[in-house]
Amino acid sequence: MLALPACGSVLLSTDTLTASEVATAAEDALEQEVGTRPDVTCSQALEKRVGASTRCTLTGGDDPVEYGVTVTVTETDETTRIGVQVDDEPADDDGSAETGSS
Repeated sequence: MLALPACGSVLLSTDTLTASEVATAAEDALEQEVGTRPDVTCSQALEKRVGASTRCTLTGGDDPVEYGVTVTVTETDETTRIGVQVDDEPADDDGSAETGSS
């Protein structure tokens, strides 16, 4: 899988996105980009601050291979815009992955 950038918007009434909200927003953004909804799991909340980021894990459909995903806040106003970057290479057995670049 090549690095895949995507972006999306989230309506946010607090200063933080929960880990679940981050995962859903990343899934929404990637689904818009590729037409298929992946499964994204995030373990940390994300602060509503431009440049704030967190790492998540992506799996696609029946493919058990996991990829690392970086979710970054790109804009904040009435909604919060995020950027989603999928790593170039699958995660290692220990869960680590190379960061994607494009």
